[in-house]
Amino acid sequence: MDFVALYQTTDPLITAFWASLGFAALCWVLSILTREYSWVDRIWSITPVIYAVHFAGHVGFTDVRLNLMAALVTVWGVRLTFNYARKGGYAPGGEDYRWEEIQRRIGAKWFQVLNATFLAPFQNVLLLLIVVPSYAAYQHLGEPLNTLDYAAALAFTAFFLGETIADEQQWRFQTAKHTAKARGETPDADFLTTGLFRYSRHPNFFCEQAMWWTYYVFSIAAGAGWLNWTIAGAVLLTLLFQGSTGLTEQISLRKYPAYADYQRATSRLVPWFPKSARQSIP
Repeated sequence: MDFVALYQTTDPLITAFWASLGFAALCWVLSILTREYSWVDRIWSITPVIYAVHFAGHVGFTDVRLNLMAALVTVWGVRLTFNYARKGGYAPGGEDYRWEEIQRRIGAKWFQVLNATFLAPFQNVLLLLIVVPSYAAYQHLGEPLNTLDYAAALAFTAFFLGETIADEQQWRFQTAKHTAKARGETPDADFLTTGLFRYSRHPNFFCEQAMWWTYYVFSIAAGAGWLNWTIAGAVLLTLLFQGSTGLTEQISLRKYPAYADYQRATSRLVPWFPKSARQSIP
């Protein structure tokens, strides 16, 4: 069988969908073998790059819009992979602490159900869905770049820089905090409330979601219409972040009672001016 010919003659969305199911199966098997459940987290910044490059490559990288979209996702993926790696995410035991919390709440049996339905399959399909605006662009090949494309690229870049700055501020804070504890000292603060975190409790989460909403704009620019089915990825990602952010904050509040003051004074996601009560946070 000529696999190259089969690949070239198969709709790229079908190929990408089967690939997402393959990644889902791999993540599920690895989670069973290792009893670690962050395998999707480990490929979170990798598979969207594969999909974006796949859509652009299906036409031989001859479409400017698809190439631009693939380039933006690639830069996003490289940076996010680096950030995840330096936090130990790829090391054995580098599991998201929230999975342990969920296991404690729902029990081992129901967590395995969650693993077999949500953690591996749903999240892997979601990683494809956030990139399917590229498929919309693929379906409208030949449409020249326009003002909406340039606006989307500029917005994506701005949110990318915002997430980069927020992650760097968080990294430096956490590094200093753990260094102080290792020396037997008391850290200056338990959680970060300065820099971009003065205006949003989760500026990196906000920028991540915003990037994929701007990515959807490329489908509009290509001619798919202001409201088209490829919006599903951005919508589902936003819903996922709503749940995960809530869980993150519950854990932070349990560990640090002063976090309640931070919640009252600072916007949850969308950056905004802090309330005056913000000044009383230690």
